Amino acid sequence: MTLRAASDFAQLSTEIKRAGLLDRRRGYYLARMGANLAVYAAAWAAFVLLGDSWWQLAVAAVLAVVTTQLAFIGHDAGHKQIFATRRWNEIAGYVHSGLIGVSYDWWNGKHNRHHANPNHEDEDPDVDITVLAFTQRQGEAKRGPLRWIASHQAVLFFPLLLLEGFALHVHSIKHAGRERLLMIANVVVYLGVVFWVLSPVHAIAFVLVHQGLWGFYMGCSFAPNHKGMPVLSAGHALDFLRKQVLTSRNIRGGWFTDLLLGGLNYQIEHHLFPSMPRPHLRHAQVIVSRFCRERGISYAECGLFRSYGYVLEHLHEVSAPLRASAAPTATPS
Repeated sequence: MTLRAASDFAQLSTEIKRAGLLDRRRGYYLARMGANLAVYAAAWAAFVLLGDSWWQLAVAAVLAVVTTQLAFIGHDAGHKQIFATRRWNEIAGYVHSGLIGVSYDWWNGKHNRHHANPNHEDEDPDVDITVLAFTQRQGEAKRGPLRWIASHQAVLFFPLLLLEGFALHVHSIKHAGRERLLMIANVVVYLGVVFWVLSPVHAIAFVLVHQGLWGFYMGCSFAPNHKGMPVLSAGHALDFLRKQVLTSRNIRGGWFTDLLLGGLNYQIEHHLFPSMPRPHLRHAQVIVSRFCRERGISYAECGLFRSYGYVLEHLHEVSAPLRASAAPTATPS
């Protein structure tokens, strides 16, 4: 079984390499980075020109979108998808992470642990979130206010995503290491510029809209990929191919979905071949889905909104024992 499983992935890898899908696409990424940075600069120029106005909330919304697109580039750089050398990928990663105020080293280390053991209850940091429970064991370990939040996590899931941007800044400063001064400088300069141009009320509203929508967009981009898929525990016998495929979910859609989700909609192919350039993922999807179908390996794929339904259904089901234990017990008359 082990030899056959290893042979399966070797065969798939050979087919992917022969199709040239692991070759770099520097032109694509340079164009994408140039467009992102141009919109980012234009948004901040509009911010300065508009001055103290409620129209700044529209600028904040635009910045939330482009900040997420910058984060997608940082993600790709962390996987060495952009350039052939580690040095240039790291330069791209540090630049984009510095612009959005997220530690490249911290996030990349956490994300690589996720890739090594996706949806593993004990080893995947993405299923070890303080305010959520992805298994009943995690739910039973919650105490106090966290237990109440976990018991209502399906209802609170999307509102909680509005806090994700703020949490990323806090974790980056806390765990940044050599990047800590850069992360602190990002926050200081950002708040300094916002409060210099805007009155306090407008400034606070701008920060809440920008950071809240950015966190929401980020959360909505990453959440469909694994949440609601099987959660693994110690001692599972899955090989690399099946571990990555069975715990991941693809999102159907065309070019707009690819742009909206930064290629994360091809989560299965991305997990199997993390260094594959983003524009090649849709071509790999044809090969991988057919390969899995021929070998009877379940290949999860659905629409974007249905994926959120799966996420909420899973969170609601996991938290059912917490709600049951909190329900008042009827006393005999």
